[in-house]
Order: sequence, then structure tokens, then C-alpha cells
Amino acid sequence: MLNYIWLGLIVLAVVIGGCNDHLQEVTTKGLEMAEFAVMKTALPLVGIMALWLGVMRVAERAGLVTLLARVLRPVMRWLFPDVPPEHPAMGSMLVNIAASVLGLGNAATPLGLRAMKDLETLNLNPGTATNAMCTFLAINTSSVQIIPATAIAILAANHSTNPTAIVGTSILATTCAAVAAVTAAKILQRLPVFRLGSPLASGPAPLAADTRLAAGSGVIKEAATLQPLRWWGELVLTGFLLFFGWLFFRLTSASWSGRLVSPDPGFRGLFISSMDTLSKLSIPFLLSAFPLYAALRCVKVYEEFVEGAKEGFDVALRIVPYLVAILVAIGMFRAAGGIDLLSNLLGPVMRLLKCPAELLPMILMRPLSGSGTLGIFAELVKQYGPDSLISRMGATIYGSTETTFYVLAVYFGSVAVKKTRYAVLAGLTADLVGVLASILFCRIVFG
Repeated sequence: MLNYIWLGLIVLAVVIGGCNDHLQEVTTKGLEMAEFAVMKTALPLVGIMALWLGVMRVAERAGLVTLLARVLRPVMRWLFPDVPPEHPAMGSMLVNIAASVLGLGNAATPLGLRAMKDLETLNLNPGTATNAMCTFLAINTSSVQIIPATAIAILAANHSTNPTAIVGTSILATTCAAVAAVTAAKILQRLPVFRLGSPLASGPAPLAADTRLAAGSGVIKEAATLQPLRWWGELVLTGFLLFFGWLFFRLTSASWSGRLVSPDPGFRGLFISSMDTLSKLSIPFLLSAFPLYAALRCVKVYEEFVEGAKEGFDVALRIVPYLVAILVAIGMFRAAGGIDLLSNLLGPVMRLLKCPAELLPMILMRPLSGSGTLGIFAELVKQYGPDSLISRMGATIYGSTETTFYVLAVYFGSVAVKKTRYAVLAGLTADLVGVLASILFCRIVFG
């Protein structure tokens, strides 16, 4: 489906640009986005990828990822029945989802790319997305998170009296989007048009998967020298956890009592302060706790980190062509005035749904460009005020939807998947449900 969408964006950009006398802008934007894809997106991702894939390698060698997968095995087995329970992909997907829920964007993307690489080791049809890949991407495009930090920051910067008022509506909307994404993926995978060509690839096929892994797929296993924690190791680990517990209590108390995060003095304010503190402490905790635990189990943490970091360069280089393709098409379509044209055409539908027409450009931009959506949202807040219904609807929409086409291009590009099957439909379904739920809940809560 991405073939048709990409072609449609390119052709429509040229046609609309020609009719609007914007062909020069279309050309300029296309070249500009090609440079942006490489210099401002792919290259900065190299360092981030190296960091998080190195940490993931250490965690895997210490047995932490396998332990996490075992704890949540029932849920993961239902979501991903094609993936063997003890496969590294289970742990990688769990860590990615956890990072997304906590709003750790810099960590979530590299961990998600690692999960896609692990899922590819089970793919008996290289170049074609598996059911597990499509479901995993659907969950990612549903933007599951507890605190929409960016939207809150924009409202706070514009002097909102209660910038965190959207937390409740965002949680409800993103939950609806996630449920819709998983439901759509489970239904679409059963349709004949989306079935995999090989019957072996459409079922669990654990024997075939194990055979392929044994042939040298490079799946990382626990270290051969892995040792159980001794009493002094448990003591060190307990002290470390108590230290972070103390930090969490101190920062939460300070932000809540000082109203640094939320002006609400009640339970809701305490919850928001706690989530904000958790987001701040998560990355320092992961970067230090994983290597410490591994070292206490006799893993050579520096050597394993370096080995894992090497993968970051390979993945970042692999996604460059896919980034160029999707970002150039989106940039040309925007420069031609395609978003404005769609806004005019869909205006009657928006009025029927009782959604302010002012939000339509942002809604249409959201699946295409995160920076573009942020710019439109910031302009709405300045124009209508941070506490207006339009601004709060926009903030909730921003916090409960995702840049679907960018996510699909990056994740599938990292494993050279060209046939995306129903992933686009499942992702857009999540976006649509997220938007509708945002409108509904904002009208209920904010009137």
C-alpha cells in the first residue's frame, strides 16, 4: 500500500503545485527534505541507536530481557502468537512499548528498530511484513503514553492556567487508539487479500524459526559466563534501587508541593508529578541499572556494549533510502498546498463530526510530519489561547496520535521490508480513532 500512497503524494504534489503555480516551491522542498532526511534525521540517529542498542545488548547478555518477557508472557503470547515465548523479540518489543508509555522518545525508536530486527529473524518471507511486525507497528502508531509531555510543554509555555488538564483526555484517547490498532491488526490479518503467500510463514512455525536461528541469524543469547547473584551482589543492587526510590520520592515531593508540574493539589496533581518524575528518572536508571546488574553477574559490560553499539551504524545507514523516499514525498505534497486542499474538501465532514474546522490541517498533518504538526498546534495555541477548547482538543490529538508514515518507513526500512501488507491501514485506523476519541472526551470533560 505504501507504493500507491508514495506515488499518489508525488503525483498530486506536481499536479496541485502546477495548478497553484507552486512548482518551484515543490522542487525546492523536495531537495530540502532529501538533505533533511540524511543530515538531520539519519545521521543524528546513529549515536542514539549506538547508545541504546549497546545497552540492550548488555541487558540481553545479563538475562534481563528474557526475564521481562517471561513476566508478561500471557499478554505477549496473545498479541504475538507467531513469536516463540523465549525469543529475544518478545523482550525487545516489551522494552520498546515501556519506553513509549513513559514518553522516552529518544529511547523508544532505537529499541523499536532492534525489536524489528529480532522479528526479522523469524520472517520466512524476507521483504514481506509478518503478522507480528504489523501488530507491533500498529501498537507503535497508536502512540501509547501516559504523559503527553510535548503538548503540555506548549500549553505551559503559552501560560495555560492548567497545562496538565489534557492528561486524562490523552490517556483515554490513546487507550482507545491502542485498542483500535490491535483490533484492526487482528481482523485485517485474517482477510484473504492480506494473507501471506506461504502457509508456513502465516502460522507459528516454531520449528522452522528455530532452524533458521540455528543457521546463524545472530540472535543474542545470555552470556556463557552468567553467574547467579551472590549475597553481596544482591546487597549492592538493593542499595542502588533504594537510592533511586529516594530520588523518586524527593523529586515527586518537590514538584508536587511546589506546584512545579501541576497546580492541582489533590490526587490528580500527585499522579502527574509522579509520572513526570518517573519520566525524568527512567533513562538514567536504565543506563546505569542494566550495566550494574550485568556486571554483578560477571558479564563483560564494556565489551558487550561496544558489540551492541556497532549495530546502530548498520541500522541507521539501512533506513536512509526509506527516509528520503517518504520525507521527500511528504514535503512536496505540503509545499504544493495539498494539506490546504484536503482541509477545504473535508470541511463538511468535520462539521458533521462537531469538530472545529481549525483543527483539520493539524489532523491531516499528524500522520505525515511530527514537526509540521507541532508547528500547526503551536500556532493554534497562540491564536485561540492555551485554555480554549480548540487548543485542548489539539493537545489531546497531538498526544494520542503518531506520525504513522514516518514510523512505518523507518521501522520497515530497518529490515528492508517493502510489502507492508495491512500495517498502513491498522496505523491509520489508530490515528482516526485517536482523533475521534480526543474530540469526544474533550467535549465531555471541557464542554
